[in-house]
Amino acid sequence: MKKITLFTLILSVLFSCKEAPKEEKEEKEVVVEEKVEEVIPDRSENFPKDIAAVFKAHGGIQAFDTQNTLIFELSKPEGNEKHTTDLKTRHARIETDKFRLGFDGEEAWIEQDSTYFKGNPRFYHNLMFYFYAMPFVLGDDGISYEKVEDLKVGEASYPGYKISYGEAIGDSPKDNYFVYYDSESYQMKFLGYTVTFFSKESSQKISLIEYSDWNDIDGLLLPKTLKWRSYEDGIVGEVKSERNFVNASASKEKMDASIFSKPKEVE
Repeated sequence: MKKITLFTLILSVLFSCKEAPKEEKEEKEVVVEEKVEEVIPDRSENFPKDIAAVFKAHGGIQAFDTQNTLIFELSKPEGNEKHTTDLKTRHARIETDKFRLGFDGEEAWIEQDSTYFKGNPRFYHNLMFYFYAMPFVLGDDGISYEKVEDLKVGEASYPGYKISYGEAIGDSPKDNYFVYYDSESYQMKFLGYTVTFFSKESSQKISLIEYSDWNDIDGLLLPKTLKWRSYEDGIVGEVKSERNFVNASASKEKMDASIFSKPKEVE
């Protein structure tokens, strides 16, 4: 009886000392998502040959289309204006020490502690952007191009095109632009424009800007200085005023949409 008990005890010890079977680890398949960069088509063939050449001279319309954000500062003695624009939605934000102004796609707003800014936010939110982002904004949808007579400036002659818009394109579809370029380099030289935002009627009064020098901004040739010239009856006169731009950048990164939204405290 004792032998059986002892034998049973030995067997129990032996079995308890055996290594427990190892649990097989479940192998998880790791999926690595490959980031595919969006291919932006080249729209050069959509434009008149000369306009496409102007785009190319400034870095190319395709290069501009790959960018999502444009930032620049308008230099002013009282403090710079920082302009930020979403190039796809055209939402905008302007910041200074005295006010903030923006456009969220539907509404233009302004935030300030005083009446420092006395203009129309809807009119001003993209005014400088249009002048600064030339010639590329002339590649927007809904634009028609018409060859016009050369612009004569002293002994020089600059070929050009009239740019007009289809109905319901933007806030001022009756605006016209006139782009003039160097016949050899195809770089922009002058921009004529009309203003119809307030009257909503076509205008024959043309203002003229000289694009005098340029900066390379991430592969895009954008203006450093704009000079407003007197212009009457087709005659280009003296410089009346100028604007200088600094701290510019173009980026493929998109800004958070909230920066363009109207602040809650703004009525």
